[in-house]
Amino acid sequence: MQLGLVGLGKMGFNMRERLRAGGHEVIGYDPRPEVTDVANLAALAAALTAPRVVWVMVPSGTITHSTIAELADVLSPGDLVIDGGNSRYTEDGPHAKLLGDKGISFIDAGVSGGVWGLTEGYGLMVGGSDADVARVMPIFDTLRPPGDLADGFVHAGPVGAGHYAKMVHNGIEYGLMHAYAEGYELLAAEDLINDPQAVIQAWSNGTVVRSWLQELLAKALKEDPGFAEISGYTEDSGEGRWTVEEAIAHRVPMPVIAASLFARFASRQDDSPTMKAVSALRNQFGGHAVKRISESG
Repeated sequence: MQLGLVGLGKMGFNMRERLRAGGHEVIGYDPRPEVTDVANLAALAAALTAPRVVWVMVPSGTITHSTIAELADVLSPGDLVIDGGNSRYTEDGPHAKLLGDKGISFIDAGVSGGVWGLTEGYGLMVGGSDADVARVMPIFDTLRPPGDLADGFVHAGPVGAGHYAKMVHNGIEYGLMHAYAEGYELLAAEDLINDPQAVIQAWSNGTVVRSWLQELLAKALKEDPGFAEISGYTEDSGEGRWTVEEAIAHRVPMPVIAASLFARFASRQDDSPTMKAVSALRNQFGGHAVKRISESG
């Protein structure tokens, strides 16, 4: 197939390479001249043969919206736009309407795989009509991991379903990562454990906690023992927050994912106001000693 690809960052660039290796013609656009194939979105539309398919792989929010709005002006009836970024599922309906009013179809695609997707393939969760999804299956087939279709691709439902599935996927990811991280800290705190990295490495085969994330943790510890080179400051992309908000809306108890999200917030505090208040309260009701800032060195 022929595909226009907007956004050639870490994932978009590798997706272009994987698709080209799979025999597809990919014309990419990115504001950075060193990676782009065309000068702007109008040039991208002109370079594609109608009916066109354009995959948008840019940061969620304002950038995605402005990109889709501009594509609505330069594309034609019969074309199709795929939003493969981490957009909130509630934005998909308005984007589908904006494009649909001009006869342009829309698919939302949750994409997992990170920088490893080039070689390992990308897990795909898509939302849209049966006809639209079938139309671009050659693209999905090349991007997904090898093996059974059901093990790396799902047509999750109508427009919005793909990003909803990806949101939940990332919420689970938050919880899994934090559980592994807590386990590492406990191993590192115990003098009986000679090598925490070796323990985590040994979980790679035969254990019920083996996973790709576990393997990546073992790899990270091997490259930087004790994580001496990085800080604990951890951002969140938004999808963990959205997952917790959906849990509240649906009255689904989600204590693990919620706790992992709040732990990320805590990582950004040099000195937690909450823990200061706890220390002050312990001092007030029990006379427990508090550590003054001047004593902390």
